[in-house]
Amino acid sequence: MAAAERGYSLLKFFPAEQAGGAAFLKSLASPFAGIRFCPTGGIGAGNAADYLSLPNVICVGGSWVAPDGLVAEGKWDEIEALAAAAAKLQR
Repeated sequence: MAAAERGYSLLKFFPAEQAGGAAFLKSLASPFAGIRFCPTGGIGAGNAADYLSLPNVICVGGSWVAPDGLVAEGKWDEIEALAAAAAKLQR
């Protein structure tokens, strides 16, 4: 509410899954009609679409696109494939 009072309309929502997930964000759509969120924390290929289907979600963020292990091992082709799949997700 403090962010809205200061005129912010785009907010990060972290940790999304631990704070109630897509269902909680859906419940915020009406009381915070002018606010859109970028949820992060627990977001992955399996649940990103649930968030992106919400009218008050502008985008999602998640480390599933570039997992630490793949980065450490320099597996750039695998990271590129994960990023390409994430880029195909639709709102």
